[in-house]
Amino acid sequence: MKQNKALFLDRDGVINEDKGYVYKIEDFIFTDHIFEVAAYYQAMGYLIIVVTNQSGIARGYYAEEDFKLLTDWMMEQFLKRKIRITHVYHCPHHPDFNLTCDCRKPEPGMLMEAAKDYNVDLSESILIGDSESDMEAGRRAGLARNLHVTENLFI
Repeated sequence: MKQNKALFLDRDGVINEDKGYVYKIEDFIFTDHIFEVAAYYQAMGYLIIVVTNQSGIARGYYAEEDFKLLTDWMMEQFLKRKIRITHVYHCPHHPDFNLTCDCRKPEPGMLMEAAKDYNVDLSESILIGDSESDMEAGRRAGLARNLHVTENLFI
């Protein structure tokens, strides 16, 4: 059976401007070109999958339900542009507040789970992130490419 390839996107700093613990729709500002980038990869046959650390949940800044409401809205905004986000994986943990886990980047847990859930060939997949922990998670998972975004510019 042929495996899928995926474009993994970090959320804060890649999909939306990173304003620190964004959980309200009114605070969510899409980054320049994110829709064009996602549409390009979707047209090339990639699944679009979001992998995001959300330590604001562990810190008590917002609840899982707040995250879910914002995520549903975000996915609708992509769908309005005919871009399907296959899945949004999130890590609600932080070792200083609740527990150490294998899903919080730089651990590759979310990438590995997506590979299993959606039959993704990680060696044919790409991650776009804005932090060294994103890049490290991609390396640990054996992704084909890890693209580091700085200052809203894809490099």
